[in-house]
Amino acid sequence: MCKPATLHFARALRRDTTDAERLLWYHLRDRRLAGVAFCRQHPVGPFVADFLSPEAALIVEVEGPRYTASPDAGRTAFLERRGFRVLQFWNHDVLVRTEAVLAVIHAAVT
Repeated sequence: MCKPATLHFARALRRDTTDAERLLWYHLRDRRLAGVAFCRQHPVGPFVADFLSPEAALIVEVEGPRYTASPDAGRTAFLERRGFRVLQFWNHDVLVRTEAVLAVIHAAVT
């Protein structure tokens, strides 16, 4: 179970999505990508995964204005120790190279 503060933060992130997150969610929702279910802004321990597929044990992170440096290695290590594969993409790549990003995600879930 996650802490109430983490759950509150996840809900706030769902309301305040970036353009890249909205675009990617359009392609991932309703099992649109390879028939795999994803949920968005899902708490995992003390962290919130941008997109999580429990059945594929995959987390997709979209890094953008909230991150000023490279993606957090500690967060990734925590998630991988719990059995998840973690894919990370920059906002710019999701917006400009959408098909390539979707191809990488598709390969990871199939």
